Amino acid sequence: MAEANWYVVHTYSGYENKVKMDIEKTIENRSLQDQILQVSVPMQSVVEIKNGVEKASDKKMFPGYVLIRMIMNDDTWYVVRNTRGVTGFVGPGSKAVPLSPEEMVKLGFGVPEGTVIHEKKVLIDFAQGDTVIVTAGPWKDTVGKIVDINEHKKTVSMMVEMFGRETKVELGFTEVKKM
Repeated sequence: MAEANWYVVHTYSGYENKVKMDIEKTIENRSLQDQILQVSVPMQSVVEIKNGVEKASDKKMFPGYVLIRMIMNDDTWYVVRNTRGVTGFVGPGSKAVPLSPEEMVKLGFGVPEGTVIHEKKVLIDFAQGDTVIVTAGPWKDTVGKIVDINEHKKTVSMMVEMFGRETKVELGFTEVKKM
């Protein structure tokens, strides 16, 4: 029996979940569970910080793409390729190229199979050089310019005036707001 591999399918933007549902419905209707094993729209938890307010949400890691674990043959190719919203497999010409195990590990697919593990990504509405105002803590209402952003620690460094001199201070993302 042929080996199942992961393939990437290109879809119309915004149709990823619809394509996933349609393929899963077709798998059920045509009894292809032993050939098309898994359909996935990889998601990533994202924390957005705007005006000092934190909001968690899930975002598609690869907008316009769906991952499918399947045994490639004429039937499975036809089912996937002719699903509404699918524009084709990723690969040269019309040839579908499977993802390597190394690529799947980089995507975070681990044990149990198909489980995606990613750290939360933080989206902020300010950048290095922006003028911000401190909204909390001992520096509240202080205005300064961001000189450094540390996404791992979720902090910004900024220059504030203390005793007549510029001093660098480190504050959390939620403690500053863009002016």
